[in-house]
Amino acid sequence: MNSTTPVYQESIQFNTDLNSVADVLDWFKQFDQVPLPHTVWLECQIALAEGFTNAVRHAHASKAPETPIEVEIFITDQSIELKIWDSGSGFNIAESLRNPHMDQTAEHGRGIKIIGKIADQVSYTRINQRNCLIITKHYTSGK
Repeated sequence: MNSTTPVYQESIQFNTDLNSVADVLDWFKQFDQVPLPHTVWLECQIALAEGFTNAVRHAHASKAPETPIEVEIFITDQSIELKIWDSGSGFNIAESLRNPHMDQTAEHGRGIKIIGKIADQVSYTRINQRNCLIITKHYTSGK
């Protein structure tokens, strides 16, 4: 199979609410199966929770709870790609990833750094008045 051919792909929307993190993670449980190795699934679960939480707390801080955050997943036999779409004003991800002054004990501000350590690639783009955080992790097939 070509590594760019999706084995699975799905898109789903959640409310802008920190309580929705549990719903996001419940939805993500279904992907803990071949071809996605369990350790990769666990890491991506953390990255997804961090990315969604950042969208709620920062991008949608002043938006109504009904404002949707869309999550897309693409799984191939060699990679997983998560996309988290929000309608906030955006931020400079490159600066956040390279800022060497991250306080390990701080209550906030570590999410993007954690995502950067987990993912093989992290990017952030703005398309049609929406922002998209793209998290990609590569692996070899099997559990």
